Amino acid sequence: MKIWGLTGNIGSGKSTVARLLAARGVPVVDADQIAREVVHPGRPALREIAARWPQVIGKDGTLDRKALAARVFDDARQREELNRIVHPRIAEEVAARMGGLAGAGHPVAVYEAALIVENGLHDGLDGLIVVTAPESAQLARLRLRDGMTEAEARARMAAQLPEAEKVRHATFVIENAGSEAELAAQVDELLNKMRS
Repeated sequence: MKIWGLTGNIGSGKSTVARLLAARGVPVVDADQIAREVVHPGRPALREIAARWPQVIGKDGTLDRKALAARVFDDARQREELNRIVHPRIAEEVAARMGGLAGAGHPVAVYEAALIVENGLHDGLDGLIVVTAPESAQLARLRLRDGMTEAEARARMAAQLPEAEKVRHATFVIENAGSEAELAAQVDELLNKMRS
């Protein structure tokens, strides 16, 4: 089975591209979804997070993701501690799901994750899809979707690897600057390349 990566900076529209691929029958393994699952109550990652940052655990025993993000976003050391807890568990779960898809006979699957290039994962993939978008569109999406102020949205955007660096590693670039119909046409073009 071929595994393609799907990435793009925050607000680029990579989740929309993932949805379009899934609607066309390509299985998508979403790293963000898995990251949420590995910190569910009863899971080892949540126990480790609770031991390290007890103040980010709600009264109901669930992780307060916003409180954790606020604590680690501006602190590289704490962010690295968190990554050491969750990244190995995410990698194990991704491998298990990809193995299941291969076993089910899927010829191609997509791994959707924000940090593919940053973590050097692109070298082990059969292709890399990078979704790009104008800065103004990214800002508008973040403000609408996540309720961020412009300053918060710009800080999140500035904390990421520059888009051009991701594009440099891309097998296929999707420019998300127009309508969803234009986006869908690019996804159809991508599918032809993925299946060849």
